[in-house]
Amino acid sequence: MFGTKTHKTVATLLWGMACILEANVSRAATPLQLSGAITGVVTDALGIPQMGATVMLYNRQERMSEKVSTNDRGEFRFVSLFPDLYSIRVTLATFLPAFRQNILVQPGMRSVLNVNLNGVFSTIQFSYPSLENGGLMSDDWKWVLRSSSATRPVLRFLDKTLDPNPTPTHRSAAFTDTRGIFKVSAGEGGLFSSVGNEADLGTAFALATSLYGNNMVQVSGNVGYGSQTGVPTAAFRTSYSRNLAGETPEFSLTMRQLFAPARLGASLSGNESALPMLRTMSAAFDDRAQVSDDISVQYGFTMDSVVFVEHLNYLSPYARLVYAISDGAQLEFAYTSGNARPDLAGTTSPDSDLQRDLNSLAMFPSVSLLAGRPKIQRGEEYEMTYSRKIGSRTWYISAHRESVTNAALSIVAPAGVFSGGDILPDLFSDSSIFNAGDYRTTGYTAAVTQNLGEHVSATVLYGATGALTVDKRELDSNSPDELRSMIHAGRRHAATTRVTATIPRTGTHMIASYQLTNDRRWAMPGNLYSTQAIRQTPGLNLYIRQPIPGFGMLPWRMEATADLRNMLAQGYLPINMSNGQQLLLVESPRSFRGGISFIF
Repeated sequence: MFGTKTHKTVATLLWGMACILEANVSRAATPLQLSGAITGVVTDALGIPQMGATVMLYNRQERMSEKVSTNDRGEFRFVSLFPDLYSIRVTLATFLPAFRQNILVQPGMRSVLNVNLNGVFSTIQFSYPSLENGGLMSDDWKWVLRSSSATRPVLRFLDKTLDPNPTPTHRSAAFTDTRGIFKVSAGEGGLFSSVGNEADLGTAFALATSLYGNNMVQVSGNVGYGSQTGVPTAAFRTSYSRNLAGETPEFSLTMRQLFAPARLGASLSGNESALPMLRTMSAAFDDRAQVSDDISVQYGFTMDSVVFVEHLNYLSPYARLVYAISDGAQLEFAYTSGNARPDLAGTTSPDSDLQRDLNSLAMFPSVSLLAGRPKIQRGEEYEMTYSRKIGSRTWYISAHRESVTNAALSIVAPAGVFSGGDILPDLFSDSSIFNAGDYRTTGYTAAVTQNLGEHVSATVLYGATGALTVDKRELDSNSPDELRSMIHAGRRHAATTRVTATIPRTGTHMIASYQLTNDRRWAMPGNLYSTQAIRQTPGLNLYIRQPIPGFGMLPWRMEATADLRNMLAQGYLPINMSNGQQLLLVESPRSFRGGISFIF
C-alpha cells in the first residue's frame, strides 16, 4: 500500500513538472509583443453608449492613420499600434468633437479611454492602462493551477470596454493642467527691439489652465511703475484656444495703459501736470491648418486701437505657408503687415506659450510725431526661406522684401532742437523718438548652425539687408525735414556669430551673439519684420537663464534671468550741427535687465 501511494505521488509530481516545463517552453516560444493598443467607450452626458461615433487616430506628425466607428455598445479599438504618441478625435452629430493629444502607447499595453460627448464640452479621459503581455501570471500558469483540485479557480477581471453598460470612472474636472509663471524684474535702461519698445514694468505673471479637457484659457499681466513717470502702469492679456485634431484656433484680447513722462505733457500741451496716456487694445485671431501631408498654413490677424492724443485704428493680417520638401528640408513663405510677428518663429524653451504671452504684453507700438500728430510705425514683409538639415548641421537661406512707414528712430537731441512737433520724448527711456519717414528695402540672409555635441550649438549668419543710413554732412538748421533728407535707405552687410549652450550639471542656459558690420553710418538695422528664429541682432548681446535649487516641498521651481543688450554701446551715430551742437542717433540702446521667475 505504501509503495502504491508513493508511486502515485511521484507520478503526480512528474506530471506537474512536465506541465510546468511545457508551459515555460510554450511561453519562451511566444515572441515578445512589441505593439500596443488604444481602446475606449464613447458615452453621452448621461453615460449612455453612443453607436456610430467616428473615431480618428492621428500619429505624432498629426496625420490621420486610422478611422473606425463605435459599435452598439459605444466601443472602439485600435490594435497593433507601434509604441509612440498618438492623438484621438471623436465626432458625432449633435455633439461637439472631443480631442486628446499625447496618448502614450507602450509595448504590450492598452490605453483605455472614456470619451464623454456633450453639447457644450466634450472630454476624453484616461481610464487605466491594461497589461497585454508581461503580466504577473500568464494563461499557461493559470491552467496549471486549475489542474490541481486543491486550488481554487483563478478569477478573471472583465475589461471595462466589454461592459455592456459602462459607467465612467470619474467626471472630468472643470480646471486641469494648470501652469503659471510669476516674474519680478528690474534693470537699467529701457529695453528696445527693432519692432517696438518693450515695457518691463517690474512684475509680470501668466496663468494657463485647461477647461474641460480641450479648452485652454490663459491670463497674463504686466504691472508696476513706469521707469520715467513713477505712476502705475499695466498691461493685461486674455486668450482662449480649443484643440481640434491638432488645429488650435486662438482668440485673444490685449489691453495696455501707460502714463507718459511729464516732459511729454510739456512738449505737447505746455503743461507738465497734464500727463497724456498711451492706451492700446488689440483683438487677435490665430489659426493653423494642415492642407496636406506636406503643406501647413498658419494665418490670422490683429485689430489694434491706439489712443495717444488721437485715436488710431489699423488691421494687421499675416500668413505663413510651410512646405516639407523631403526629410530635413522645407520651404517657407511668410507675409506680415502692420505689426511684426516674431512669435511666428516659435521656440523650444520650457513654458514657451506662457513666455510668448509675456513677450506680447511687453511690446508697445513704436509711436512718433510728424508735424505734431502721432504716427505708428508699421511694416509689410514678404519673406521666403529654405532650410535643410544634414546630420548635425542645418543650413538656411532666405530673401525678403520689406516696406516700413513712419520709421521711429531713437535720438538724443539738445533741448529746443526740432521744436516744431517732430520730437517725441521716449516713453521708456531718457532719449526721444524721431519720425524718419517711409522706406522700402530688399535683402538676403544665409546661415548655418552646427551642433557641437548635445549641449552646445554655434550659428554663423551673413546677410545683405536694407537699412537706413545717414550722410556725413553737417545739419545746418533745426528743420526736421532737413534731417529726414539726410536719412535714406541703403544696403548693409553684416556677419553675426551666435553660440547657444547649456551646462548639464547646473542647468545654466546661455545665448551670446555678436555682430560685425561695415563702417558705414547706419541709423536702423535691416529686416525689422523678420519671422525667422535666427536673426541678426546689433552689437554684443548675452542672455542667461539659471535654475535656482529649491526645496522639494515648494510647489514651484525658480529661475534667475539676465538680459544684456548691446553691451559695447555700438551703433551710436553722432551728427554735427552747424551751430556746434551735436545730436545722436541710436540704433539699439544699451540696456541691462535681470529678474527671478517662479514657475509652477
